[in-house]
Amino acid sequence: MPTFAYKAITPQGQVVKSKMDDASKLSCVRKLKRNGLTPISVSQIVTISRKKSVGNGKNGATKAEKPKYQTTATVHSKNARKESVIEKLDKALISTERITYRDIRVFSQNFYLLKKANFNNIHALSTVIDTTENPKLRAILEDILAGVESGEFMYTTMEYYDNVFPYIYINMIKVGELSGSLETSLQQGVKYLDDTAALNTKLKRILLPNLFMFIGIIVMLFIAVIFGLPMLEGVFQSLGAAANLPAITLWFADFVHLVLQYWYIPVGIVIALVFLFFTYISTPRGRYNFDYFKYTMPIFGKLIYLLDFSRLMKAILLNLQNGMRIQDALEVSKNVVKNTVMLSMIETSINNIFVGQSWIEPFENAKLSTSMTTEMLKIGMQTDLTEMIEKLVEYIEQDIENTMEKIIKVLPEVSYLFVGIVLIFFVVVVLVPVIQLYMGNFLFDAYGV
Repeated sequence: MPTFAYKAITPQGQVVKSKMDDASKLSCVRKLKRNGLTPISVSQIVTISRKKSVGNGKNGATKAEKPKYQTTATVHSKNARKESVIEKLDKALISTERITYRDIRVFSQNFYLLKKANFNNIHALSTVIDTTENPKLRAILEDILAGVESGEFMYTTMEYYDNVFPYIYINMIKVGELSGSLETSLQQGVKYLDDTAALNTKLKRILLPNLFMFIGIIVMLFIAVIFGLPMLEGVFQSLGAAANLPAITLWFADFVHLVLQYWYIPVGIVIALVFLFFTYISTPRGRYNFDYFKYTMPIFGKLIYLLDFSRLMKAILLNLQNGMRIQDALEVSKNVVKNTVMLSMIETSINNIFVGQSWIEPFENAKLSTSMTTEMLKIGMQTDLTEMIEKLVEYIEQDIENTMEKIIKVLPEVSYLFVGIVLIFFVVVVLVPVIQLYMGNFLFDAYGV
């Protein structure tokens, strides 16, 4: 009897992970639901005699095992000659080469064009490999080709390289392969990479200048206190001034000296806080609460939710267009999101369908989607759901653009507020004593005037 690994949510909102032996995945899901658990994911465990090793990919053979896939990407000669200097340099280059979004985008674009020209996966991958410039990506594509030649899906090998391919991208390929619409998934993958790159560029243009400005002012403030204030105190003493530096200046100088003297205390506090934070979010309830905070946080919360909801609706649309029922489309499409709050809503929607209730209700009750979104889905259930979800995707994309414009407008104002507070503090702590010195107040005090 096959073994299934499952992840589910208890009625108290806790996420549990375990394994069970059952006849089929559907039977496993039903058993979980009878026990009051809401399944998040159920997957069959397949035992494959494969070993991870440094320098070998998922489908590459290690020294301790026989090559499983006899392909051009994995066959190794038993009497291999000694590596030349150039080959060693190539290996060193591969180990240090960085795979960028652009590399993955170019691969996706080329692969999509070949699939559109009716190439099969093996022929298309072989052709793309020959034109791939990045040596590290080329080695990974050869490993994917080995898996495809052995009868695997592409996404199974991509999941092994989840540090290279984005999680959402892998699941787009998975949805495409399982639904038989890989071309459309590749097209969506290219658009996703383009949109992500454009979004990152916009955010960097806003965040980086303000962040550098803020850090620069903080550094300047500390340097002025550490080096500038002792010099001012020396000037005051040499002039015999009776007045002292402002109280806030002396307080901040003492604070900086204490931080420098006992630096390990604040560093230890920061490390402890970071450790407690990651320990908390590693628990089921902590992870759920943190994921909910992502959707409700100021400035970026709405954008994060819209991006996840947009990916979900696009995946559902793709599956509906390929003839899937709505419950099957939800089951397959849930793999495109990682947020446990969204996964919980999807699982509740699937359960509602089984008991004859509305699958839209969980999204409506969560109060994260707009009424416009849920009403369009309700109308779609009464008319043509596929057509309505297609219009909904267009609406969500426009909403994402509007949200981005608001963030671009609000974020500089927030950063300028923090920078302004630091500047005012800098003026009060450092510049006021300097101005007083140059205006002659302390000279007058020194001579009793």
